[in-house]
Amino acid sequence: MKPAVILLSGGLDSATVLAIAREAGYACHALSLDYGQRHTAELAAAARVARSLGAVEHRVMRLGLGDIGGSALTDASIAVPESPTDGIPVTYVPARNTVMLALALAWAEVLGARDIFIGVNAVDYSGYPDCRPEFIEAFERMANLATKSGVEGARLRIHAPLQALSKADIIRRGAALGVDYAQTVSCYQADAEGLACGRCDACRLRREGFLAAGIPDPTRYA
Repeated sequence: MKPAVILLSGGLDSATVLAIAREAGYACHALSLDYGQRHTAELAAAARVARSLGAVEHRVMRLGLGDIGGSALTDASIAVPESPTDGIPVTYVPARNTVMLALALAWAEVLGARDIFIGVNAVDYSGYPDCRPEFIEAFERMANLATKSGVEGARLRIHAPLQALSKADIIRRGAALGVDYAQTVSCYQADAEGLACGRCDACRLRREGFLAAGIPDPTRYA
């Protein structure tokens, strides 16, 4: 089995990506980031998902994006919006996916892995610039220019299998692969027990996705 690094947040999308990578025959090394997010319950969810979907190992790395702030997810003084907004919302975390992919890339080099999986989506998402196909393509080019592996011919690939799927399609795919979505946490302001607010953008997209997929929503709401 070829090793792969899977960025695992503990949410619906990353759980589905882990199941896809496992189904494709990869030995999955799951990486979660404690980046100062207010919804830390997602880290416990990531551990549950990693165990249930058979990850070879699961690591949690600390990343001090909360020291920088600039996002409703890392600064408690910025309110999480509870209705759709125009433009890029305040829940965007500056450079988060860039930094997370860089750490996944470093671990992939150590593991001798040529594959990194990330659950970004460009259909049912909040308008984040680092979820677009152009960003993933650019990062992959950079990865192969900036690493020993890439320079020596062991080409690295960034997989974003959910890129063009709707939230309903993602849920159907994951359900077919045995993902237990009750274990996941998507809410931007989930409490310590992982109970979702039911009002933020992440909750709205998740709820609408289950409804469109025709699958009962297992989310535990506060």
